[in-house]
Amino acid sequence: MELLITTLATFTQIYTFLLLIRVLLTWFPTINWYDQPFAALSQITDPYLNVFRSFIPPLGGIDFSPMLAIILLQFLGGFIGRLAYVV
Repeated sequence: MELLITTLATFTQIYTFLLLIRVLLTWFPTINWYDQPFAALSQITDPYLNVFRSFIPPLGGIDFSPMLAIILLQFLGGFIGRLAYVV
């Protein structure tokens, strides 16, 4: 059980890091998202981000869905991390 909790906590940390990279790379308009490694990063992160984009529309051309997605993932990671101490 402890291995599962540790694996989930590590996964949330890595996925949060990938989301941050994805958000930072959107600041560079010359990036072609169809070239590797950007296409792989997009395929990994977009399904999770699209969940939040479906109910949070961009306001003034700014997409706030990644912020909420990262906050929720951090909350989930913290909750899973606390489970490791309980078990």
